[in-house]
Amino acid sequence: MIRNDLRNIAIIAHVDHGKTTLVDEMLKQGGVFRENQAVAERVMDSNDIERERGITILAKNTSVMYNDIKINIIDTPGHADFGGEVERVLEMVDGVLLLVDAAEGPMPQTRFVLSKALEMGHKIIIVVNKIDRPDARLDEIGDEVLELLLDLDASEEQLESPLLFCSGRSGTASLSQYEAGTDLKPLFDTIINYIEPPHGEENDPLQMLISSIDYNEYVGRIGIGRIVRGGIKVNQQVTVCDYTGSKKNYNSKIVSLLQIQGLNRVPVQEAHVGDIVWISGIENITIGDTICAVDAPEPLPFVKISEPTVEMTFSVNDSPFAGREGKFVTSRQLRERLFKELLKDVSLRVTETESTDSFRVAGRGEMHLSILIENMRREGYELAVSTPRVLYKEDENGRKLEPIERLVIDVPEDCVGSVMEKMGTRKGELVTMHPQGSRMRIEFLVPARGLFGYKSEFLTDTKGEGIMSHVFDGYQPYKGDIDRRSTGSLVSFETGEAVTYGLFNAQERGQLFIPAGTPVYEGMVVGASPKTDDLVVNVCKRKHLTNTRASGSDDALRLVPHRILSLEDCLEFLADDELLEVTPESLRIRKRILSNSQRAKTRAKS
Repeated sequence: MIRNDLRNIAIIAHVDHGKTTLVDEMLKQGGVFRENQAVAERVMDSNDIERERGITILAKNTSVMYNDIKINIIDTPGHADFGGEVERVLEMVDGVLLLVDAAEGPMPQTRFVLSKALEMGHKIIIVVNKIDRPDARLDEIGDEVLELLLDLDASEEQLESPLLFCSGRSGTASLSQYEAGTDLKPLFDTIINYIEPPHGEENDPLQMLISSIDYNEYVGRIGIGRIVRGGIKVNQQVTVCDYTGSKKNYNSKIVSLLQIQGLNRVPVQEAHVGDIVWISGIENITIGDTICAVDAPEPLPFVKISEPTVEMTFSVNDSPFAGREGKFVTSRQLRERLFKELLKDVSLRVTETESTDSFRVAGRGEMHLSILIENMRREGYELAVSTPRVLYKEDENGRKLEPIERLVIDVPEDCVGSVMEKMGTRKGELVTMHPQGSRMRIEFLVPARGLFGYKSEFLTDTKGEGIMSHVFDGYQPYKGDIDRRSTGSLVSFETGEAVTYGLFNAQERGQLFIPAGTPVYEGMVVGASPKTDDLVVNVCKRKHLTNTRASGSDDALRLVPHRILSLEDCLEFLADDELLEVTPESLRIRKRILSNSQRAKTRAKS
């Protein structure tokens, strides 16, 4: 059976190349919204963090109707840290739109997501987006994409993929760079004509692979996947197999069945080969499971998700301020929340430690783990997290291997020297370097641990004009020691409240992180010292009152504005002997050993 009334596609690209904006225009021109309907920008970025940061974190489904053909569209994340989302949703589609920025060209994540699509044999439609940018390089982009396809061993058919020129913001597409489009009709026509319709045996026993999981308080866990064979109906009895082949659930029943129409999930009574559906009623369903007919339990193979490369320890908060601001503070609640996250995020790993109060959490990068921490604090959790550290491997000869990132840096020419110097100290290896107008694009292979804490330094070195992005490249032999941080910490001497007099004296020692009136405790980090050693400062010190007065001694004390640290800034700043205390209201960096005297003794012994 061939479903000529259906197409399933995913939109893949590097971060900020315009995927979600293009989907907005496809929905508008596909008639999903009323003519007078007020529509938010980037309507697919539905959760708060996505809207605040302007990035896509979770892959999401939508659909449009064009010439009586339903096009299921999956909008995917562009950040390398959320590559696990991209890898598993590619199982649900027959082809991909590869978006490439008309100025930036193919970037590290473009290479990563394209390689995954080529491995699965998907048809590719290349879309050069943002052609209305003043610095667009339309003559060169096509050649750069072709070079990338050749580099990734694309098949002959994939090398002859159609090329379109789009402006996602204006909602136009054309087949030639020399013609300005008027709407997205050329894009829709190319999808219909080039992407193969789903096909399969309609009368054979049911097979459906679960590629994503959602959760609803009323119906519990919801499995999202594509029907590969047969059909499915409400109240049908099914068997659940995991991809190892063992039966998990003999007698489960499909309680509800939904399909996407526009931005809404619509209940249906039955669905057929090629349909992407939401099903509920099956307990403990997980990503990678196959929903089968009761009399034919045949599991489908599941794509192997790339392994995590970065690990952090999440533990119960035991600081002097513990329990003041959070709703969920116990190890049981922390454990439940982390294992619940595993159900939705296939690229995350959680392992228990010898201590019942801490858990090792491994992910694809600092941003991957920081988004999890941010979600938890917004839900009312209070916890302490350690410094990010990379996960090493050993080869068959017993050599230590470490994860290497492919880093692409785009900077003004006068900043190249400082970038080269910093990359040298971080064991970066120069791969290519070529000018683009007044800017320079440099590509490095650098150890993942060499990038910890580099972003803020990079923005300072490039006066805020530099752009950097990186993606996991592979494992290579250990490159040697790298200094994690060139600065020390200013550590609070006592517990109390920071006052202007104490802060005024402390600011001469370094940069402060807190304003006057902030509660502090002994061992809490209140600023950064330009020297490599930590300094203990008393920010609670008050001026002693005397009846002696002198000219100028009572002038108003002026404080240098303190630096406000975001969650990512805090994780970058953390030293190995420090923890980050995360609560719904505060982020506090602290020493693992809070007592200043105890810390000095430990240092003396070592």
